[in-house]
Amino acid sequence: MKDNISHTEINYIKRRLAPIIRQTTGKFPVVVVAGARQVGKSTMLRNEFQDFAYMTMDDYDIIERARLDPQSLWRDKDLIIIDEAQKLPGIFNAIKLSVDTQKKKRFILSGSSNLLLMQKVTESLAGRAIYFDLLPITHGEAEDILTPENFRRLWDKKYIEPEQTVRTTSPAPLMLRGFMPPLLEMKDYGDVLLWLEGYIRTYLERDLRELSQVESLVDFRKVMQTLALRTGNILNQADIAKDSGISHPTTHRYIKLLEISNIIQRVPGFFSGRGKRVVKSPKIYFIDPAISIFLSGYFNEESLLRSRELGGYFETMVYLHIRALCEMMKPRAVIHYWRTTTGKEVDFVLEHGRKLLALEVKMTTNPTVHDIKNLLLFMDEQPETVRGILVHSGNSIKWLHSKVIAVPWWWLDR
Repeated sequence: MKDNISHTEINYIKRRLAPIIRQTTGKFPVVVVAGARQVGKSTMLRNEFQDFAYMTMDDYDIIERARLDPQSLWRDKDLIIIDEAQKLPGIFNAIKLSVDTQKKKRFILSGSSNLLLMQKVTESLAGRAIYFDLLPITHGEAEDILTPENFRRLWDKKYIEPEQTVRTTSPAPLMLRGFMPPLLEMKDYGDVLLWLEGYIRTYLERDLRELSQVESLVDFRKVMQTLALRTGNILNQADIAKDSGISHPTTHRYIKLLEISNIIQRVPGFFSGRGKRVVKSPKIYFIDPAISIFLSGYFNEESLLRSRELGGYFETMVYLHIRALCEMMKPRAVIHYWRTTTGKEVDFVLEHGRKLLALEVKMTTNPTVHDIKNLLLFMDEQPETVRGILVHSGNSIKWLHSKVIAVPWWWLDR
């Protein structure tokens, strides 16, 4: 076991959540950092929290000691990181006892499973833990922008962004490469494909067997591939089961496993109790567009740009960035989508207290008034909406209406 962390990771990219987590550890006894495998949880904790003793449940000796006498792991330590904590759910009762009896103890728990969905964990840490989700590295983080101001300003109704032409950042190459930390410095796209193939295989063979009994890895992969083609769309489990040829109960369980392991996330429908009848079924998004694109069988830019699912992949990339930005807010903004039973839809509705932001996502370099009809409809019904935002793939910032601004996708993360 390493009592303290003294090394510095090579080419470490600073994460925006780190200072927020640091502040939180001073006020709450337990902080939980969840996120899919390889998003950089361990790297962030090792680099940003070198004053904490670090131990991982990937270490056989540590996990055996934790089974026999978990308190012995931190008997003489007040600041403790436990990585891959979900591997030994029994340890959470020991942590509960420690923080209840020793007020100086501070724990950071991290894991590749969504601990909020694990009943034993939430019961043990109820009222004691604050939860954060670490996502893949955003475009702004990769460029060392640690305090994104544009997104914050959009919540201020009085703020007026000047119209201007900005740089062009083509989304297709970034969507294909993705935003997982190991991929960011890869120049050869062949290496990216090899990494994605290995990631999915490792996930299938390692994480799933730790989470649950999976009868057939082949069937599970079919469900993943079927979902990948639908990222950014309303989740219809009956259609997933039909198209993958897997039974409804098994499909339901496999989707839940993907959610628990942070590979996919659900976005609920927005319902305010007034206005038009709306759809309440959730939409689903993969946490990284490259994973869904790879699973869908698009391995180059030409095939991606011709794909009928292109809009969904672009929306998935935008979702990643919006989700990461919302995670930094206090309290977090909640992400919804809005769709009426007649098919009128707004891709994202962000709710923060009594304020709303409405976002429509279009992979177009020339946004027009035609693209904001549903935004205007939603804003008419929901007067608490601060403004509408059309997120596009071009290089212009312009006002399409007195309450609707069009901005490039990457601008949100600056």
